[in-house]
Amino acid sequence: MSTRRPEPLAQVSDFDIRLLKLFRSVVDCGGFSAAESVLGIGRSAISQQMSDLEQRLGFRLCQRGRAGFALTEEGREVFRSTEQLLAALESFRTEVNGLHQNLRGELNIGLTDNLVTVPHMRITHALARLKERGPDVRIHIRMTPPSEVEQGVLDGRLHIGVVPQASSLSGLEYQPLYEERSLLYCAVGHPLFYVDDTKLDDERLNAQDAIAPTFRLPPDIQGHYQQLNCTASASDREGMAFLILTGRYIGYLPDHYAAPWVQQGRLRALKADSRFYELNLAAVTRKGRRPHLVLESFLEVLDETSNLS
Repeated sequence: MSTRRPEPLAQVSDFDIRLLKLFRSVVDCGGFSAAESVLGIGRSAISQQMSDLEQRLGFRLCQRGRAGFALTEEGREVFRSTEQLLAALESFRTEVNGLHQNLRGELNIGLTDNLVTVPHMRITHALARLKERGPDVRIHIRMTPPSEVEQGVLDGRLHIGVVPQASSLSGLEYQPLYEERSLLYCAVGHPLFYVDDTKLDDERLNAQDAIAPTFRLPPDIQGHYQQLNCTASASDREGMAFLILTGRYIGYLPDHYAAPWVQQGRLRALKADSRFYELNLAAVTRKGRRPHLVLESFLEVLDETSNLS
């Protein structure tokens, strides 16, 4: 009568690994009785789990009884393989945990133009801290219009972006960072540059050639542009600055961005007490994104910078 050969082990499950750890402890202790105190379970439970392992593997691993504990030939081979497997698992755990202290990889970040002059500098501080955590991290910054930043995050080309927050797009998460104030400016050479605000009525102001942004803005802010005579447009704030500095247009710019030109006497704000709006800037990431240690670390330090603003 022929003996049927056991089926090969199809896969190593978490249950198998637990049994193999018990097997290693039994071998290290030299038997079931000595392993009781180490494993914290009784001899009968150890015997049952050893039997489960032998059934899973398809052969006997050890002799136990009055003659004492001894490994079979197969048991010695399984024990060597067990030590290799458990050592590899520990090495894997150590290396993965080490990634938290030694970050490696890339961070692709998309920024709306001219955020570098924001006084809060949360992005700058967060990038500095990320570099401290992971000196080998490679940072790639793309300066693009807000709509392209959001699209880049959606399609995975960018890990994170910073944009003026309008209505939230499906598939994206928004984390508010700070507010910026935009004022209505004209440049030297414009007919209104030397007109005193007290003599400047809204009707005259709204009749001037103005610039409209083509990026998305909240409805209440769009109302500021609807009052103006927008005869030109720009996809970003730098484009708006170019047109304002011609002396032929008026337009809104963030006050932090316009400040150097104001100090040089090249720009002035028009009716700053009433013609302004405040806009939230937000970090944007993709919902349901895959785990990415560099990105998660950056989001963590970005959150910490709220105490510095």
